Formats: sequence, C-alpha cells, structure tokens
Amino acid sequence: MVLLIWIAEVAAEPLVLEPADRRMEWETNTWWLSAEDEDRGSLSVSAVVAAFERTASAIQVRIRELGFPGGATFYVWHDKQAGQLRCSTGSVPADALPFGGAYVLSDDLGPVIEGFLVDGEPGITASSGVKGMQNSSKQTVAEPEVMPLRVWASSVGAVSR
Repeated sequence: MVLLIWIAEVAAEPLVLEPADRRMEWETNTWWLSAEDEDRGSLSVSAVVAAFERTASAIQVRIRELGFPGGATFYVWHDKQAGQLRCSTGSVPADALPFGGAYVLSDDLGPVIEGFLVDGEPGITASSGVKGMQNSSKQTVAEPEVMPLRVWASSVGAVSR
C-alpha cells in the first residue's frame, strides 16, 4: 500500500503556481508514482481513486490558503511507456494542460487507475497495429495508431475556468 502513502504525500510537497513560468510549475508540481507487482495486486481501483481525490481536495485547500487568485487544475494520467501513474498541478484550465500530444479528459478516474493496476508489463507498450510490407528494395513500416492520453482533471483553483 506504499502507493497510497505516496499519493497522500503529493499534497504536502512543494507547490508552485506561476502562470508566467509554466515550465517551473511542471518541474515542481509533477510526480511520478509507481508500484511493485504485489502492491498493484493488493490495491483496489476505488482505494487509489479515493487517495487521489483526497489529494486534490488537500491541494485545493493549500491553494486557497496561499491566496492564489486564479484557476488551477490537479490532473492524473497513466504513462504506459514509463509504467507509472503521474499527477501534476498547474495554473491552467483542464482543456489547456501542457501535454505535447492529444489527450481526452475523463470525469471518471477509475479507468485511468485500472489501466495502471492491470498493466502486466509496466513500461512495455504493445506494438499492435504495426504492419510491415516488404519489397525487393526496402521495407516499410506503418506508424502505429496513437490513442489520445486519458486524463482525469479536478479544478483546484480559486477560479474555475
């Protein structure tokens, strides 16, 4: 159950809300969480979801105590390539999270957590959809279809955007 402890500790970690310096926000406020196979097998989706919801509430209280007047979002996703759950807080609305690729917002954190807990080979991504074609001179490989990242987001700022 170490993962639940780490999720709770995120709420007390350093927190930077600096709209003019999103990079500093990202570097300070982003956490990489992993779990051993035994931990994954013993955790329920509902327990991990509840831990993240408590952390989001605690971060919201901290932001209000800091007097930060703007909007902020706490968000969680499963990084399949790294085999980790990741979470961050930023002074951005949920529809402007700092991802380099496509993402889809989910009101339900359960599927994000379930994907992490059942990931039998963390850090290994399947190469489904990759098709090769050979001819006499060269081999061509089609790009795998990239699915948008599923992200759960919670408004934690003083202002909802």
